[in-house]
Amino acid sequence: MDVQVRMKGAGGPEVFEVVDAAPQAPGPGEIRLRQHAIGVNFIDVYHRSGLYPLPEPRVPGVEGAGTVEAIGQDVEGLRVGDRVVYAGIPGGYASTRLLPAWRAVRLPDDIPFDVAATSMLRGLTAHMLLNAGYPVRLGSVLLVHAAAGGLGVMLTRWAAHLGATVIGTASTEEKAALAVANGAGHVILGRNADIPREISDLTDGQCVDFVIDGIGGDMLGKSLRCARPFGLVASIGWVAGPVPPIGIEELGMAALAKPSVMAYSSDRDRYTRASQAVIDAFGAGIVCQIGGTCRLAEAVKAHVELEAGRTTGSLALLP
Repeated sequence: MDVQVRMKGAGGPEVFEVVDAAPQAPGPGEIRLRQHAIGVNFIDVYHRSGLYPLPEPRVPGVEGAGTVEAIGQDVEGLRVGDRVVYAGIPGGYASTRLLPAWRAVRLPDDIPFDVAATSMLRGLTAHMLLNAGYPVRLGSVLLVHAAAGGLGVMLTRWAAHLGATVIGTASTEEKAALAVANGAGHVILGRNADIPREISDLTDGQCVDFVIDGIGGDMLGKSLRCARPFGLVASIGWVAGPVPPIGIEELGMAALAKPSVMAYSSDRDRYTRASQAVIDAFGAGIVCQIGGTCRLAEAVKAHVELEAGRTTGSLALLP
């Protein structure tokens, strides 16, 4: 039986409920996708908690991969049975889902569904950050927080591929080793590390060109002290909670941005170009590592593990 995971309301993982859901007929410009894997992201937690409310029927999940099962009118370039991946549109925690056809990106046969489903949104995020956010190139120096997480792995691999030096942070020796294996030149270890001091020591006082902070909370203030003059700090998540108010004087000479991959991927032409760059990156081995899988009906378990910080790499739900 096909199912959806819906939210009874906003709150913790207990608000999820698994319901039967018959496949729907696609409308004009739509396809129906039979999903083989669904990526789990922290934006799903933000949707579930109510930070970013979802419309009814409140089905989280913004990326997945599978095969085209049905095609609506006015859809060109896709056929039933095609392997595709998508990102940037909620409704993914489901066995099947309707999708605007332009969101479906052809998936090469050598890329497994679970790898694609957990790498597409992070790939788009990396493309946004490393291209539109800060023009990362040979010689750039980056600080990537949570470098062993799903996005951290993707960012580290892609930045290293571009010739940048990546300094990561990690909470455990195991996660630090994973970050190094994926291209980090150095890892600052421990939740209580004096990160600005260590960054200053590692860079001979120069600090870094670009800080990517998905931690939030009090970490953002520390991240600002890690950026060189006229460098950039990108705040992309709040795993540690909301960011306290920051005075303008705390910015120093660095710039602060809050980029959104959902907004970045909402433009059709940009999504098409960026998605092809991500598929090309997949071919170069720039993908997330699968840190764990759960059945779709075990979405509660996946969220508990993700929020507890017990995961490395990416989590996939398997319908």
